[in-house]
Amino acid sequence: MKRKIPNRKKTEEEELFGRIHAEFMDTFDEEIEMELADSAEEAPRDTSDAARIGQDVRDFRKMYFKELHRLQLELVRLQDWVVDTKRKIVIIFEGRDAAGKGGTIKRIVQTLNPRVCRVVALPAPTEREKSQWYFQRYVNHLPAGGEVVLLDRSWYNRAGVERVMGFCTDDEYEEFFRTVPEFEKMLVRSGIQLIKYWFSITDAEQQFRFLCRLQDPLKQWKLSPMDLESRARWEQYTLAKEIMIERTSIPEAPWWIVPSVNKKKARLNCIDHLLSLVPYQDTQRPWVDLPKRIHHKEYVRKQLPPELVVPEKY
Repeated sequence: MKRKIPNRKKTEEEELFGRIHAEFMDTFDEEIEMELADSAEEAPRDTSDAARIGQDVRDFRKMYFKELHRLQLELVRLQDWVVDTKRKIVIIFEGRDAAGKGGTIKRIVQTLNPRVCRVVALPAPTEREKSQWYFQRYVNHLPAGGEVVLLDRSWYNRAGVERVMGFCTDDEYEEFFRTVPEFEKMLVRSGIQLIKYWFSITDAEQQFRFLCRLQDPLKQWKLSPMDLESRARWEQYTLAKEIMIERTSIPEAPWWIVPSVNKKKARLNCIDHLLSLVPYQDTQRPWVDLPKRIHHKEYVRKQLPPELVVPEKY
């Protein structure tokens, strides 16, 4: 007869360990994560294990995998329509450090053609770029017909990090707000659909995600001195964001806020909303017949030198 294990409240340390475990799992691609989740389901239950995943969490993960797959199929349909209609789309992803922008972008482009849907993540401007018109280096990356461009941070750096960290003057800051509405209206008039997302997290959640990055060797590179400085200037960033949204959310290109404390929900909600903004339809792909392999008797395959072959260690 099995002994009943009494229910007990988790300690704060156990809860933190469980959350960090879930965060590490999120590092993997969905296919690997599903396999690990299935293995965990098949393993004997250990109710005393601090890292065990509750049934409600497992149910949510199953829903997440199923919905993500469905939404990615829709993204492929959208991609085909963009190519067929020569549509031009720009999607801006903004938010605090560790807000989940990169994870959402990754799931959007995961199953798409990189020649159609490309990600642009520009580094800090060079000295030459600093002397140019502020928007000039972004213009070079705008889409042609049949392309989608995802901007992982954008010209809104001036309203955020540059303002808070003092990288621009007050005059440059005000000139940005005078210019950006007209710049974006010009993009829309030229036939570009401009979509702007702000990923919103709490102070406590950012602190937790930074802690996870410190513990995870795969993500430590994501923590920069600028990220750490942003923790001390949380309220300044909040004020800068509020001013930015108030002064740059225009009818032609409004801001959309994505609640991102739960990263998986944020991804699903953002992709679903994105699909609702684009009037895509089914397109007909030409039928492809694989040609038969033609063999030529006179052809003799040459043997490559063994030293050129990658060793089969696995």
